[in-house]
Amino acid sequence: MFDRLGIPGVLGFVVLLAGIAVIASQNLVIGGGVALVVAGLGFTVYGLVTQLAKAMGMGGMIGGGPQ
Repeated sequence: MFDRLGIPGVLGFVVLLAGIAVIASQNLVIGGGVALVVAGLGFTVYGLVTQLAKAMGMGGMIGGGPQ
């Protein structure tokens, strides 16, 4: 699974888990934990979409820049 996510997807998964851990640990940092969860979800979706686009031959269209 992790090989298909790429670096942004794995980073997103780690941030997602960190956010859940923060929410579970203390009530005082619920806002920060929710922000980490949302950021992690965003990184994960970005990684999945990028890898899907590359698999379909559109790798240069997402992520920008010449290759």
